[in-house]
Amino acid sequence: MNAVRAVVAGIVITSIGLHAAPSAGPEQSLTLFVAPDGRDTQSGRPGEPMATLEAACTAARRAKPGQQRTIIVQAGEYFLDAPVVLTGEDNGLTIKAAPGAEVRLYGGRRVTEWDKDSEKFYAAKVPGVREGRWDFRALVVNGRYCPRTRLPETGYFEHLSRFDVPWMSTTGGGWKRKPTETELTTLKYKPEDLGAWLDVNNAEVTAYHMWDESLVGVSANDTNAHTLTFSSPTGHPPGAFGVKKYVVWNTREGLTRPGQWYLDRTEGKLVYWPLPGEDMRDAEVIAPTVESIIALRGTKENPVKDVTIQGLTLSVTTTPLKAGGFGAGRFDGALSATSTENCRFADLEIVNAGGQGIKASGIDLHIANCHVHHVGACGIRYHGTRVQVTDNHIHHIGLTYPSAIALPGGGQDSLISHNHIHDTPYSTVTYGGKRTRIEGNLIHNAMQVLHDGGGIYCFAGENLILRGNFIRDITDTGGYGASAYYLDERSTNCVVEGNLSVNVARASHNHMANNNVIRNNVFINDGDLRLTFPRSSDYRFEKNILQAQGKIIFEAGDQAVTLSDNLLFSKEDVVEYRTLDRYTKTHSHRIPKDETNKQADPQLIGSRTGNIELTSESPARELGITPIDVSDAGPRKERP
Repeated sequence: MNAVRAVVAGIVITSIGLHAAPSAGPEQSLTLFVAPDGRDTQSGRPGEPMATLEAACTAARRAKPGQQRTIIVQAGEYFLDAPVVLTGEDNGLTIKAAPGAEVRLYGGRRVTEWDKDSEKFYAAKVPGVREGRWDFRALVVNGRYCPRTRLPETGYFEHLSRFDVPWMSTTGGGWKRKPTETELTTLKYKPEDLGAWLDVNNAEVTAYHMWDESLVGVSANDTNAHTLTFSSPTGHPPGAFGVKKYVVWNTREGLTRPGQWYLDRTEGKLVYWPLPGEDMRDAEVIAPTVESIIALRGTKENPVKDVTIQGLTLSVTTTPLKAGGFGAGRFDGALSATSTENCRFADLEIVNAGGQGIKASGIDLHIANCHVHHVGACGIRYHGTRVQVTDNHIHHIGLTYPSAIALPGGGQDSLISHNHIHDTPYSTVTYGGKRTRIEGNLIHNAMQVLHDGGGIYCFAGENLILRGNFIRDITDTGGYGASAYYLDERSTNCVVEGNLSVNVARASHNHMANNNVIRNNVFINDGDLRLTFPRSSDYRFEKNILQAQGKIIFEAGDQAVTLSDNLLFSKEDVVEYRTLDRYTKTHSHRIPKDETNKQADPQLIGSRTGNIELTSESPARELGITPIDVSDAGPRKERP
């Protein structure tokens, strides 16, 4: 049976006064309880809790037609053998933690019986690993998402593979010539980096591209040709975009510091180097067995409707060994939902998950006040109509897949509002779709590994509004750059207004986009400040304040952008317009100091706090620029 095994005793509160059923009479409602010391043979009523969430869901399906159904989970830890799957049979079901209870659902098993494996290392036998029945890429030790062994210890190897085919843009169809299977499955390495010692049964390779990466297994190592053959294809050929970085994971040779681990498939054991003071006799080590812990699996014909999941902590999941694609989108979520209507996920914590935190699609989906952190792939990934993603805290994502995006979304008529997102290897918010508001989000410390992304990135966005967001401290790591507000291919009729950008060198990037408005924003940088519009057209850039310690540089096609009533202040007194022919600069000129676009100190107050005020003498007032206040960006103390 797909069971949830409760292994840590909790306090079962049986008082009907504390856990009363809904106010409707017993014929209209059914409330069931789950507790660590319950039994699945019991009724699930107060005083007779069940032991597993799966059993409670099965019992709830036997409710009378029209009955409200609620499952209350008591405090404790629950270990899953398989995902809890909800279908159209479970429409209207609520699963929630008991008031004030800490409920943890784990998608894995404890690993015990550790023995010394060398002077520094410990190992434990893991049944099924040698035979290929159990494999995983995440490990949690004493509540910590542990790093796998890596070569080199820091930085990257540089491979010798080449792929010089031009990229024609996503809209243009991708590669000018389709890569061959061989180009997608081989990598030529320098002989001093790898050798015959590499155990191909264990080794995995991350080949880095420009805006994503591919994590794949190794099936062969030709030590004469110095070539690795991958067990599955990469998303782009190694060497594409001129990127030649790669890392080798999960080898004993890469075990170089405490806290690391690797899975020895050849010997069927898990090897770990304890942290100082960490006693493996007492350590709690959990290895994942599932990709999802709770899965809502609706269909177009029979969607899952009106389901609420609230107040739980979901932890420890894994991913299959394959390239994740753009934004690591091919992986499932610890909470997974497809084809849903009017479902609600609230007050959840997703932590130490190997794949996505939440991956959901549907209509009228609400995801609110969730804390998603320390996960291998994306934080909250969604697609749908009238979706609301609000007041969530997402951070330290992409720990295994650096192309992961904290909050990727798509669809139409949705709201991404008042989320706090930080410490991400790639973009924080991405969106592709129509008629959606992205507002009041607090974003910082993003784009720490990959390139060509930003704080808020929109692809093929139509009639989007980006308003009242506060983005700060995004460092450009090279490649195609990093931006605060980014409208990419086919984005049209979008409005970017009332936003703040602080210490992001390229505050606004716009590529193959047209007929958009950027107005009444404040962009500040301690160095040069760039705003770029390659292959874009019909932009209105008006009533913005730009303040740079260095130069202010616009890059755009001739007549692509109309500048009006902006206040441009360069401490170096250089405000330059560089004319582009596609991506090549043809000539440049200084923007003249005139009444249309003034060049003077804006005299800002509160720029670092988000509450931008103007002194009474600020020249911004003459241009009709109004102050902005984004100090309440991020989760609200009182949710609407």
